[in-house]
Amino acid sequence: MSVAELNTVDMAEVLTYAYELGDMINQSAEVSDYLYWKGQVDNHPQIQAMIKRLQGKKELFDETQRFGHFHPNYHSAKDEVEAVERELEQFEAVIRFKNAEKTLDDILHSMSEAIAFSVSDSIKVPSNDPSPKGGCGSGGKCSCG
Repeated sequence: MSVAELNTVDMAEVLTYAYELGDMINQSAEVSDYLYWKGQVDNHPQIQAMIKRLQGKKELFDETQRFGHFHPNYHSAKDEVEAVERELEQFEAVIRFKNAEKTLDDILHSMSEAIAFSVSDSIKVPSNDPSPKGGCGSGGKCSCG
């Protein structure tokens, strides 16, 4: 058997394990919780109306962002977005959905790190964290050399 054939067999096996892992994740309590609260948010008329309102406010804010702080409506547009976000976060379903989403994201990120670091300690694993804590491009010390 050639090296190319060995790599193909190994890659097929890796893909099989990846699908099995995906199935296990999909059958987890965390995914079940996430899907339940996502359904609650999706089927709640008040929340959906507020989400549409938020999207409209975000569009207006995006228009002001082209000019930044110099746009006369920049601060009021930003305040309006934040006010609607605070209103949305008053709903239990939204709070629980966000918590379930973060829990699932943390699990998937940990798994991605475990897989990547099993290959090499220097592999970079992207994160959804809006405030990175270190590494290249985050203002922290970079060990990338």
